[in-house]
Amino acid sequence: MLDERSLIHYLPAVTTVVAAAFTVVLWQHWRRKPQARYLLWWTIGVALFGLGTFTEASTTIFGWSDPLFRSWYIAGALLGGAPLAQGTVYLLMKKRTADRLTVGMLTYAAIVAVFVLATPINLDEVEPHRLSGAVMGWQWVRLFSPLLNTYALIFLVGGAGWSAWRYWRRSDRPKSLVTGNALIAVGALLPGIGGSFTRAGHVEVLYVTELLGLSLIWLGYRAMTKVTAPSIHPAQQTNYAIER
Repeated sequence: MLDERSLIHYLPAVTTVVAAAFTVVLWQHWRRKPQARYLLWWTIGVALFGLGTFTEASTTIFGWSDPLFRSWYIAGALLGGAPLAQGTVYLLMKKRTADRLTVGMLTYAAIVAVFVLATPINLDEVEPHRLSGAVMGWQWVRLFSPLLNTYALIFLVGGAGWSAWRYWRRSDRPKSLVTGNALIAVGALLPGIGGSFTRAGHVEVLYVTELLGLSLIWLGYRAMTKVTAPSIHPAQQTNYAIER
């Protein structure tokens, strides 16, 4: 069989390095504000994102394996965006509501993860250097991940988009808040688009959108962390402004 790997198949290795660096930045930020649960969840979310791209890069370099596939599906396809969205939930909602949503999200993800770990593998569908949910013997397991992806779409993409629009309407707010939230919204949307192409067998699109998406989210984060507390009057601050 011809080796069909190209440079694009090595993009997840670059994305993994970006995710690792971003995780360290978020971890350090959370350590300065340990009471900020949204930062903890964003740190977890980017770390899991990086774990997903690490399994993709490892498959490209070393070849397909059962542990890599199951790790990829849980960290990437299942939890690729939900933990990041959970951070936004803690920003936009009351703590009690956010805690309840956390329990629900984690319980659901744990149940589906058990199914992913238990499903037999159809070896006839395995590709030497690419990962795909098509190898699952229990194809019905794949029906569970869209719910968590929709959850991420609503709270991560929707929350950032709504905040960008709200800040845009207020001329007294720093423009970086508009730019930062807009970048996060677009960046969070891109991997979801790439994931839909993966279901059609075009995993290379996912590799590109993962790198672009994570890079845009980091740029958005950087834009908003430039907004220091004195630049926004206390009476105008909302729980979506990320302060140093």
